Amino acid sequence: MSRESQRLAVRQARESLIRKLDIVFKEAFEGIDAEAMGEGAVARLTQLILQTRAQALASLEREIEAPLITRPPSSD
Repeated sequence: MSRESQRLAVRQARESLIRKLDIVFKEAFEGIDAEAMGEGAVARLTQLILQTRAQALASLEREIEAPLITRPPSSD
């Protein structure tokens, strides 16, 4: 497998993971039962979910957008 095809496979895996995580966080958010908790608890839980989502997705997106770092040509 060429380096380019490996890089493409890793990128596709990260993008797939981002989509799956987005679904998980959406389901978690929708699962908050506002009637069973007080308004303050719902607000705190919502904030935690959003912060966790942002951190998880930012790391993956940063890697997708990272430039390719190559080695300098050997002097041999």
